[in-house]
Amino acid sequence: MLSELVTVIDELEADASVRVVIVTGSGDKAFAAGADIGELSRLADRAAATAKARAGHRVTAKIEHSRLPFIMAINGFALGGGLELAMAGDMRIAASSAKLGQPEVNLGIIAGFGGSQRLPRLVGQGMASYLLLSGEMISADEAKQANLVEKVVAADQLMSEVKRIANVIAAKAPLAIAATKRAIHKGLNLDLHDALNLEAEEFGAVAITADAREGTAAFLEKRAPRFTGT
Repeated sequence: MLSELVTVIDELEADASVRVVIVTGSGDKAFAAGADIGELSRLADRAAATAKARAGHRVTAKIEHSRLPFIMAINGFALGGGLELAMAGDMRIAASSAKLGQPEVNLGIIAGFGGSQRLPRLVGQGMASYLLLSGEMISADEAKQANLVEKVVAADQLMSEVKRIANVIAAKAPLAIAATKRAIHKGLNLDLHDALNLEAEEFGAVAITADAREGTAAFLEKRAPRFTGT
């Protein structure tokens, strides 16, 4: 599945008609319940286990570095690798029935697809430590309070709300969306001075595009812009 995700992400990245990606689970039980425990139990040595983690990192890095915004529609359980996949997205919208957690310590292992690093960045050290060290699950509402998800909606409204948000983003200038995403992700790893320099460079690059001229003209002319991605 990890290999197939890499292939799909590459295909979406190469398709200029794609503006936003929605990731959700099949059915209503789980967004992603994590790794195959049987497969984990058969890891033969340290090298194989490390390679398994790096395969997960490859997927989450693809999502983070993509020009496309990824909206994670959490429609049920998001546990272990499933939550780590969700955290790599640009935003997370959860059904009110969703449950989230990093239960790896219950198996005698640790989060291996980025959970120990992305979770503290999203929710802070204390909440991340609680989830990673206790292995307990939290509700969607608790995840919202912790800033792990951005919105919680009724389960039967999840996809309609996620599609609404996706359509709002898809209507924006593609180059500006990609530049904004780069500025956010790259800037998080820089000090404020360097991050502001990054922002200025990204602003300079998009401010002279055809879409920027179209967007400003449309605003002044009080009409809807027609962005072309140029």
